Amino acid sequence: MSELDGRVVAITGASSGIGARTALLLAERGATLVLGARRADRLAELAERITRAGGHALCVPTDVRRRDDLVGLVGSAVQRCGKLDVLVNNAGVGPISPLDELRVDDWDEMVDVNIKGVLHGIAAALPVFRAQGFGHIINTASTAGHTVAPSMAVYAGTKFAVRAISEGLRQEAGDGLRVTVVSPGFVATDFADAAANPEVRAQLAETRDRIAIAPEAIARAIAFAIEQPADVDVNEIVIRPTAQA
Repeated sequence: MSELDGRVVAITGASSGIGARTALLLAERGATLVLGARRADRLAELAERITRAGGHALCVPTDVRRRDDLVGLVGSAVQRCGKLDVLVNNAGVGPISPLDELRVDDWDEMVDVNIKGVLHGIAAALPVFRAQGFGHIINTASTAGHTVAPSMAVYAGTKFAVRAISEGLRQEAGDGLRVTVVSPGFVATDFADAAANPEVRAQLAETRDRIAIAPEAIARAIAFAIEQPADVDVNEIVIRPTAQA
């Protein structure tokens, strides 16, 4: 039996990329998935794929910018499955550009999704985890949360914030709650497509196509953290291509 048998895991940003691959891997290992994302059609396709393979999944259309949506995601897990073991705050956006371009709407979106979305997830799950006496929050950050590069100031700032919030939560958590930050490097997803500046977008895409690792690598890291014994808290995983500087 897998260590994930019987676990109930909610994932935001589950409709594509790292979120979708994580859902598929955890389902293969016996977890029940509660899938949240804005694109309901893609969520339904993913849930059907999991079900066809013999797994269990339910969909809850979720916009992490809205606190009530996270309450609904967590509440659906508890109501339908009886508990929630893990919340993966994975939703994120990266419309990066040089600061001189003053794309303030893009800055606001990154703050709203990457920071407030994580906080909304914590606010929804923490009372449930406290009442249960157990729970695990996994937050997706980035190697950009460790090193700042040109054109990535705001995005990096949001990911530094995710790491700071996660560490604060870990210190407050006590012995019944686990907290993990996963910081991916270049991953073969559509992240580059969101870059507003065409030169930045082309540079990101070229680097991705040359060195990126598969999203399954991040999914395996998330699974590793979840599968540890209850008294083992894997606090941070940085995972990147061997070729990434």
